[in-house]
Amino acid sequence: MIGCLIGEVLALEAPTVLLNVNGVGYEIDTPLSTFCQLQKGQKTTLWTHLVVREDAQQLFGFAQPQDKTIFRTLLKVNGVGPRMALGILSTLSVDLLIHTVEHEDINTLVKVPGVGKKTAERLMIELRDRFKAMATSSTLANSTSPQIQFIGNSAVAEAEAALQSLGFKPLEAQKIVAAAKGDYTEAADIIRASLKSMNK
Repeated sequence: MIGCLIGEVLALEAPTVLLNVNGVGYEIDTPLSTFCQLQKGQKTTLWTHLVVREDAQQLFGFAQPQDKTIFRTLLKVNGVGPRMALGILSTLSVDLLIHTVEHEDINTLVKVPGVGKKTAERLMIELRDRFKAMATSSTLANSTSPQIQFIGNSAVAEAEAALQSLGFKPLEAQKIVAAAKGDYTEAADIIRASLKSMNK
């Protein structure tokens, strides 16, 4: 198992990061919260989770160890795969996700692309006890008033691609970005504005 990778960012194409580790380039899919923190040429550490399937091997990477822990916890929920888990962590901060589950806030969860009411209810039930245990043993849920943290990275086309990676259809992504882009010139700002506009 690859627990983490330390290297230099060679390329960024939301939500994938190409990381040079001692001459080997690893393609790593990241939540937008991690993706937005990275720049080409930057040396960084990504905490990774490897998914092995018959037809593919995928690496998922996170800027913080607790994000990886939450990702793995989400994968244990029936019906939640890596893409949905990545979408959840791209749309909601860890603090907000924990707060949402603790307060049974279905309305916030169903705003995540691909998460319907039934899936949100299942997440509530299966994550409640796990999050309570994590809250008593770590600092994951010590925020008394969690803030939504939404993410993204670099111009209109890239912003649309990032939203599509979360599960939005191309036309939906175009409409959301067009309505939210305003005077922003960076995709990080456009995506952030787009996702915030959906949570008003």
